[in-house]
This record gives sequence, C-alpha cells and structure tokens, in this order.
Amino acid sequence: MKAIVYVTIKQSVLDPQGVAVQNALHSVGFQEVESLRIGKYIELELNTDDRAEAEKRVAAMCEKLLANTVVEEYRFELEG
Repeated sequence: MKAIVYVTIKQSVLDPQGVAVQNALHSVGFQEVESLRIGKYIELELNTDDRAEAEKRVAAMCEKLLANTVVEEYRFELEG
C-alpha cells in the first residue's frame, strides 16, 4: 500500500520561503502570482493490507516526525 503525505505551513504562520519564491517569480515576469506557500510531498510504501491500521500508523508518523504540528498541518491519502 502507498501513502502520500502532504505537509504545509499553517495559514496563520508566515512562510518566508514562499514569500521569497513569490518575489522571485515576480522578478522574472509572473506578476499574476498573488500568494505562494511551500510544502512537502512524501511517498511511503507500506507493508500492510490493513487500511485502518495503515491510517493509524501514517497519522502517528506525521505527528511524531514528518510534520511539525506546531506550525504545519498535514493530510494523507492511501492507495492500494
């Protein structure tokens, strides 16, 4: 089974990397970009067929290591 995890900065938290990339896009002519936020995309291959257990384990991975839940939020999808 594959888990796809998306981690993003919370809306209430300033994203300096996103601001820098937005400014860079503006400087090369992409003025239509009004806002930009940077995140992480993570793929995990899981050795299980138990969907409920996989959901619990991936959530635990996100809470303990993959996301800093103080400033980031996450969501995930399971395939297979």
